[in-house]
Amino acid sequence: MKRTLLFCLAAFLGLAAFTQSAKQDNTLLWRISGNGLKQPSYLFGTIHLLCSDDVQLSDSLKAAIKGSDRVYLELDMDNLIELISVVNKMKMNGDTTLADLLTDEEYKKVKAFFSNQRSLIPFSMLETYKPMLAASTLMQSAIECENAIAMEQLIMQEAKRENKRIKGLETMAFQISIFDSIPYQVQAKQLVKYVDDFGKKDDTSFEELTKAYKDQELSKLEKLTLQEDSGMERFTEIMLYNRNEDWVKKLEKLMTEQALVVAVGAGHLPGNRGVINLLRKAGYKVEPVKNEMIKKKTKEI
Repeated sequence: MKRTLLFCLAAFLGLAAFTQSAKQDNTLLWRISGNGLKQPSYLFGTIHLLCSDDVQLSDSLKAAIKGSDRVYLELDMDNLIELISVVNKMKMNGDTTLADLLTDEEYKKVKAFFSNQRSLIPFSMLETYKPMLAASTLMQSAIECENAIAMEQLIMQEAKRENKRIKGLETMAFQISIFDSIPYQVQAKQLVKYVDDFGKKDDTSFEELTKAYKDQELSKLEKLTLQEDSGMERFTEIMLYNRNEDWVKKLEKLMTEQALVVAVGAGHLPGNRGVINLLRKAGYKVEPVKNEMIKKKTKEI
């Protein structure tokens, strides 16, 4: 469940598809050229939360942003008007609540869990949310630091510093609507599983994901993200592959007009149906770019 949430929510992934060596593939930054493009664009894989002391943007990514005309994220996270307009769409249809989807025992367990977590949203509101969105509000609790930050936030800061306009490949309304395609009952049962697994000493999935991300091992990220989550694997088409195909269609048009930096969840990049391979199938040359993730230097006391 956590794997799916970490790589398929934005505000809320075939090694055979790669032509470079495994060592060269250990990067999150890719250069897109050819197929009639007048200037290259760049593709970067993000993760939605990391401890801010662990990582900063690489010089190569900063240079790509500086040389771009526009930066595209999954969402335009600066669009407060759009954010406000979709708040009600976060709720389940038909006045459904978690109490309608769970047994009394399950409901009490989930309620107690959320009540004890550091959430700015009261459970009385969260229990009306689509369950996978409710679970996503707890992602920060899984990070053992006080200064968690999204890679998208760092990219936005750099884009603004360089006076680059930020756009979204999708709208918030569309992303939220995806969860109406997954039965609420299935989502609710996965939420219970998430609660049961949260904080277990033998649950190392989050640590494995963050290590694979910081090591920039896309093949490892793909394996972890697609690792079977009972009940959810049948929705990979909706949450992952259909979106990859839609993004590539949009990029084919956008990249002919401007040089872009496109930053999407790293889980969308690898594999036969990942964005990298889909771009190659469309005729583009997609090459790995060295991307040294610079750690912040801590001040000596």
